[in-house]
Amino acid sequence: MTTTRFAPSPTGWLHIGNLRAALFNYAVARQNGGTFILRIDDTDAERSKDEYVEGIKEDLTWLGLTWDRIEHQSARMDRYLAAKQRLIDMGRLYECFETPTELDLKRKKQLNMGKPPVYDRAALALSEGEKDRLRAERGSHWRFKLDHERIIWQDGIIGEISIDAASVSDPVLFKNDGQILYTLASVVDDTEMGITDVVRGSDHVTNTATQIQMIKALGGDVPRFAHHSLLTGPQGEALSKRLGTLALRDLRKKGIAPQAILSLMARLGSSDPVELRANVDEVVAGFDLSKFGSAPTKFDAEDLGPLTARHLATLGADDVADVLKSAGVPGELAQPFWDVVKDNIGSLDDVAGWWALFRDGPTPLVDEEDRDFVAQAFFLLDSPPYSADTWSNWTAAVKETTGRKGKGLFMPLRKAVTGRERGPEMADVMPLLQVKPTL
Repeated sequence: MTTTRFAPSPTGWLHIGNLRAALFNYAVARQNGGTFILRIDDTDAERSKDEYVEGIKEDLTWLGLTWDRIEHQSARMDRYLAAKQRLIDMGRLYECFETPTELDLKRKKQLNMGKPPVYDRAALALSEGEKDRLRAERGSHWRFKLDHERIIWQDGIIGEISIDAASVSDPVLFKNDGQILYTLASVVDDTEMGITDVVRGSDHVTNTATQIQMIKALGGDVPRFAHHSLLTGPQGEALSKRLGTLALRDLRKKGIAPQAILSLMARLGSSDPVELRANVDEVVAGFDLSKFGSAPTKFDAEDLGPLTARHLATLGADDVADVLKSAGVPGELAQPFWDVVKDNIGSLDDVAGWWALFRDGPTPLVDEEDRDFVAQAFFLLDSPPYSADTWSNWTAAVKETTGRKGKGLFMPLRKAVTGRERGPEMADVMPLLQVKPTL
């Protein structure tokens, strides 16, 4: 049974970078008829907030990424402490007493000597008496003792990865304030929850190497790992500086469709072209992890707008009935109204503006040199209701009266009637007008 997980930390809102891990793990589980676990990484009690937990669930639900069960790491602290004792008993976890300042000085000294900044394991040489003295003076942290051997695994995206454990510092698993760090909590959970596949960012590669040793030490089965590329901005810049503007909740407020986000993120960074999908099931069906590469992937939020517009154009009036009703569109006009505007909106937020235009009339867009012409044209236009023939009959009368033709005839009238330079066919617009256009 395939089992995957998405383990966000509730210390902020989900952003577009988080979504890749969520979507990839969801797709792997659903393609294999497996289990997808939402695991809330809330071991940092000070920074974790309930509002962010609810925000995570709201965002995933909006996207259609349903979880089979939810776990909270804060409810599993006893499991992590039990694992801590097991690792201590087997000599794989040891207590250290260096302060952050002392560790920083060690790193700088090693770098100045041309050596890799790897922890020197000085704490292993301490006697029990020295440890007692240090405990009385300061806090301590705990490190996992790596076996200095080469760690090799077949990554689902990158291919074979080989890391010499001697080139990596023994990872800290417990901070000096007692906080349990992600590295241990994740290993214990992955082992005890039977996680079979883990897809995450390539910034976790070294972390994966150390976790493989930890999983084996605790007697667990090593999952299949795959590390996707990291996102950059459209110019290759670090995306992390812009993530505050790329929160999923903010994209939702801007009217971006979830189908647009899922369709883009399910293909971005792969060898397959982006294809608009109608729902998450279609996204999953077309997902292929083997098509993804490891090179940094450029993401441009501007791409979501056109995809949203394309998605909206595929919908029927029944699909957006609540939006039309909320905008005040009468039931008998819902279908013709939607047929006219659906190809001319960037988001559902635009619907209300279009209906206000048809209901109340626009602010006319009239160039000064066209003002007399438009006034004369409006004089020749009857009051509504209008029909599908109104536009052609009216413009023919205006042409005969004024002598104008072509663009000089049609463009000033479009701008005056709709307040816009472009939009739907005017023959379709006229029957929807509830008031006669005026200057």
